Amino acid sequence: MEYPAKLRFAVSCSSNMNRSMETHSILKKRGYNIESYGSGNQVKMPGPTVDRPNCYEFGATTYDHIYNDLKNKDVGLYTQNGLLNMVDRNRHIKPRPQRFQIETREFDVVFCLEERVYDQVVDHLTRRVSTSGNPVHIINIDIEDNPEEATIGAFFVAEICAKLESSEDVDNDIDQILTDFEDKFTKRNMLHTVCFY
Repeated sequence: MEYPAKLRFAVSCSSNMNRSMETHSILKKRGYNIESYGSGNQVKMPGPTVDRPNCYEFGATTYDHIYNDLKNKDVGLYTQNGLLNMVDRNRHIKPRPQRFQIETREFDVVFCLEERVYDQVVDHLTRRVSTSGNPVHIINIDIEDNPEEATIGAFFVAEICAKLESSEDVDNDIDQILTDFEDKFTKRNMLHTVCFY
């Protein structure tokens, strides 16, 4: 697939359900080269009670399966809390949740939407043997895991992507772009590091 964008972006939350998929949706509509992932051990979603979450395995489980499973378990509950709507959106973007640590693709920039996710992504990239030596910028911006914050966070990420895309030298300009963005828009502490493929 041809993209007008020059940079390869990825975005990760824990389960590749809410925050990363909202960002994936918005960036895809704007023509960016974007993939989305989860970094957790399982796809974990709210269940009927706090101690009974719905858990699914990365890899084989499709969004269609999750949608039908939730619908069969309690269509009223999962319609009311917005999970069915969210999973329905997801299945129109890609077939299944993907785990970052399983993928072998190379990206120029990976956005993490929670510090724990950032730590997992950085840990994974620093533990593996570098084969190409290509740099990847890992950026964290903390976004709460709810629909409203996911949408706000997606627009934050889209704004940063626009600045990075227009840069002539991303490696040189990225720190200033992030500092300007942090000061101007979010007042949230952002993290940034470079790893290698």
